[in-house]
Amino acid sequence: MDPLLLGGIVAVLTILVLFSGVSVAIGLLIVSAGFLIVFDGPRSLELMPEILFGKLDNFALLSIPMFIIMGASIASTRAGADLYEALERWLTRIPGGLVVSNLGACALFAAMSGSSPATCAAIGKMGIPEMRKRGYPDGVAAGSIAAGGTLGILIPPSVTMIVYGIATETSIGRLFLAGVIPGLLLVGLFMGWSLYSTWRSGDAARLGSGSYTWAERFEILPRVLPFLAIIIGVLYAMYGGIATPSETAAVGALLCLVIAVVIYKLWNPRDLWVVLRDSTKESVMILFIIAAAGVFSYMLSSLFITQSIAEWIGTLEVNRWVLMGAVNVFLLIAGFFLPPVAVILMAAPILLPIITTAGFDPIWFAVVLTINMEIGLISPPVGLNLYVINGIAPDISLRTILLGSLPFVACMILAIVLLCLFPGLATWLPNLVMGGAI
Repeated sequence: MDPLLLGGIVAVLTILVLFSGVSVAIGLLIVSAGFLIVFDGPRSLELMPEILFGKLDNFALLSIPMFIIMGASIASTRAGADLYEALERWLTRIPGGLVVSNLGACALFAAMSGSSPATCAAIGKMGIPEMRKRGYPDGVAAGSIAAGGTLGILIPPSVTMIVYGIATETSIGRLFLAGVIPGLLLVGLFMGWSLYSTWRSGDAARLGSGSYTWAERFEILPRVLPFLAIIIGVLYAMYGGIATPSETAAVGALLCLVIAVVIYKLWNPRDLWVVLRDSTKESVMILFIIAAAGVFSYMLSSLFITQSIAEWIGTLEVNRWVLMGAVNVFLLIAGFFLPPVAVILMAAPILLPIITTAGFDPIWFAVVLTINMEIGLISPPVGLNLYVINGIAPDISLRTILLGSLPFVACMILAIVLLCLFPGLATWLPNLVMGGAI
């Protein structure tokens, strides 16, 4: 059978299996095993356990559970509330400052936790009621938190970037650095739209209100600065050549647990157990998907699907930006239905040869891909962040939350366009810190 036709059949059956409700990892294994049996015979299954566990034989994978523990220990405390309160005290006099402080708190908490749902929950619990109380529309209050939460998978340290690095054998350090400037760009675009929408409304009730003394502003900083110091320390150790990503993640996780115990009095063994239990569950889920995706990639390569697609793309006489536009549409649609980790692990083996053949930088592409995944987090039918916000404020309809998040989706699309026009936004910092592209 023609490999391209076979690839189309694999894509359709994979989508059908995943839509059946089976877990992503199990679905990938079912599809892989089925096609290997049909085309390579039952004996091909003997290789599956070796490939499955071999994919996990990677020291860099240790950073995933460590960063997850790091985020879970922060999410289990009042760190999110303190971040929100600290920024609110400093920005309260700015017109529209409350929504700006919420977005700033989302950006900082996302950098510490690396989790979009956790960011939405932690900041939204305080931010949404406060914004509504001061007269902000429900859509602005809910949409800004939903969009701000998506920053968790772009601003380093990012588990999504780690997964991409492992799947494509790309430097994780470079990927982290590549997300810094685009992450700040998105924060700026989000804040710019929020200030504009507040100014356009002309409602004084939504302008800067509240007053804090300098003593009150400085009083809260000791509870926030230690976590920020850990993030800076982790990044410095990684980029200063002091330690590997896995080693810095382990130290960061330990320090976050210590701070959670010392500053936030997380003494109860049951609370610590919940942090470790939930972190283990999430880590196992991600690692299982990675292992299953390894088998899926082997199946695609064994049946010459990946090679044929890359060769076919190379023969097309089409502008490479038209090709990139098609790739972005594919990623957007995939992100509507599947979690970011699953999309990256399934698509990377196919897309990487395509983008490199077209002359695109895989580090730059990682950022574009991640922003596409961010859009999926606030887009139906899955739109995980939309449901998290709805759980926090059930009296705000999903339709209102979605409409409130649409301007921020436009900001993300604008960010992708700017990255296409100025790829240095993603590649300049990695090249500056770690030398020319490798």
